[in-house]
Amino acid sequence: MVVLNRIYTRTGDDGTTALGSGERRPKYDLRISAYGTVDETNAAIGVVRLHLADARELDAMLGRIQNDLFDLGADLAVPQRDGKAERLRMLSSQVERLERDIDSLNEHLAPLTSFVLPGGTPAAAYLHLARTVCRRAERIIVELAANPEEPVSEAAIQYMNRLSDFLFVASRAMNDNGAGDVLWVPGQNR
Repeated sequence: MVVLNRIYTRTGDDGTTALGSGERRPKYDLRISAYGTVDETNAAIGVVRLHLADARELDAMLGRIQNDLFDLGADLAVPQRDGKAERLRMLSSQVERLERDIDSLNEHLAPLTSFVLPGGTPAAAYLHLARTVCRRAERIIVELAANPEEPVSEAAIQYMNRLSDFLFVASRAMNDNGAGDVLWVPGQNR
């Protein structure tokens, strides 16, 4: 259980922050950027949920995803180290659930005939914004994982990759199952 009695601690005033392991790192550290950008993704999803009064099933899916993103942040905040007690880690079952949710939404979508421009309904536009933040988080996590000194769970990388797919499919679902998608027209403004 998490207990926060005081919000400010002044310990970050020197430009560092603590990982879940207690180790202090500069605030610009790639690991800090990774879980910070996961947090940005979560916040963007929170904005999406403001526009889902008529889409309760999608809202419930996004609520589960927001909780998963906190799990992912906890996973990234404590690097895996040999001989150390395991902390909360992302699981392949979380990735698999996301895949089932993608399949569930995708079965009702009109086939794509072009790339989709971000837009349509407010919910769809915000889902596209969340997708782009998610992709940035994924790039940072993959960059972090490329360093052998910075272990990242395979499920964490897979989850972010699937999440961006989910957000894309969900945006199409909110655009009348693809009928209201704004499609790219190559060279339209030449």
